Amino acid sequence: MNIQIGVIGAGTCSDTLAEVAQEIGYNIAKRGAILVCGGLGGVMEAAAHGAKLAGGTTIGILPGYNKEDANPYVDIVIVTGISHARNVLVVRSSDAIIAMKGSYGTLSEIAFALKMEKPIITIKGYWNLDGMIIAENPRAAVDLAFKLIHKNLKPKSTSYRSESDCENSSDIL
Repeated sequence: MNIQIGVIGAGTCSDTLAEVAQEIGYNIAKRGAILVCGGLGGVMEAAAHGAKLAGGTTIGILPGYNKEDANPYVDIVIVTGISHARNVLVVRSSDAIIAMKGSYGTLSEIAFALKMEKPIITIKGYWNLDGMIIAENPRAAVDLAFKLIHKNLKPKSTSYRSESDCENSSDIL
């Protein structure tokens, strides 16, 4: 079965954040996983674009009813008509989540991931919430997602963990 990694973040973003999202999407696809996102603009579009540059497959789970609302890099468009409640589907459809900068929608997806005990990785400087794993850079975030998926690890505590803790500890999560 194919690995599916969700990338979550702002619907509008700076060029710098878009470059990071694109790098994450590229590295996810380069390793053979499917990218799952909310299917709209900003971080979602940049990550999907990166995945397509690597020849990958992307899924966009839209909040509305129109397939045409999807960004041009989404291969599989899922229209829901359930607005922000679609955030549950983005998380549930993913084996791990990489969280980028965002607002309340991103925060809700983070909360769902923690509640569902999905591995959730962020990059240093973006989020610092209990239960999240902090990676130093985009490539490390993708590497950690794959490691956690392959080990089928679930969080055992909600204490702050860093990338080095993940690599050097037998009780990582």
